[in-house]
Amino acid sequence: MNAKTKDKIATVVFYLITLIIVATLLGLLGVILTNGIQVIDWEFVTEGPGSILTGGGGVGPQLFNSFYLLILTMIITIPLGLGGGIYMAEYAKPSRMTQVLRTSIEVLSSLPSIVVGLFGLLVFVQYTGWGYSLAAGALALTVFNLPLMVRIVEQSLSAVPREQKEAALALGITHWQTILRVLLPAALPGIVTGTILAAGRVFGEAAALMFTAGMTTPMIDFTDWDPTSPFSPLNPFRPASTLAVHIWKTNAEGLAVDAQDIMAGSAALLVIAVLIFNLGARWLGRLIQTRLTSSSK
Repeated sequence: MNAKTKDKIATVVFYLITLIIVATLLGLLGVILTNGIQVIDWEFVTEGPGSILTGGGGVGPQLFNSFYLLILTMIITIPLGLGGGIYMAEYAKPSRMTQVLRTSIEVLSSLPSIVVGLFGLLVFVQYTGWGYSLAAGALALTVFNLPLMVRIVEQSLSAVPREQKEAALALGITHWQTILRVLLPAALPGIVTGTILAAGRVFGEAAALMFTAGMTTPMIDFTDWDPTSPFSPLNPFRPASTLAVHIWKTNAEGLAVDAQDIMAGSAALLVIAVLIFNLGARWLGRLIQTRLTSSSK
């Protein structure tokens, strides 16, 4: 068998693998969206769940909890991830300590989410005395998501041409000013894209939240926006069931008369949200890159 024949075979194999991956994704999306899109309407998106006997209602509180928990998580994760990524890319010298730190980040990123949830249950729920709460869920998701953010920032900074850094330092600018005014703006498209992708990963998380944020949503008053009120949707110390947890709970209990419809509609909403996160990340990254390129000319 000559080299050209091997090349053609390898090309066909790679195309087949690509087709299998795309077909699997389209099949999953097709099944989920076909079954769920017919359930989704304004009432389903905005109203709370109905009773077990009558069914009906929607997932409005769970959808709100998902976005609110995402915001709380990213408020904690982004500053820590930026600091850790900048340290790893610019300040960490090759040493045994740095090697241990990188290994720790890799191990932390590979922990199963259920283990992170159990850690959150012990530390953020029981030790702090908060009980099941949005704050406990946000901190658990921060542990879950922080290694990803650190790697995103580190890789984005490392991808900036070193000539830019050397030129800034040659002009007498300090190291921190170089990071702040040269490296971070140049790495911004990658950081923003990675951050939004990480947010989509958090949005669909369930296992860690069952042990920290809880699996129920007490009655909340959407007219009360005082974060200290126990009935306020903005209170970070109230239990909150997210959309992903709601899907699991509905599937596990299955007591409502329309449990299948609830699961189908919730799954479709979750998939649509994750798709929006992914497509939005690519669009925003390209937009920022285009703006930076045009402004530098």
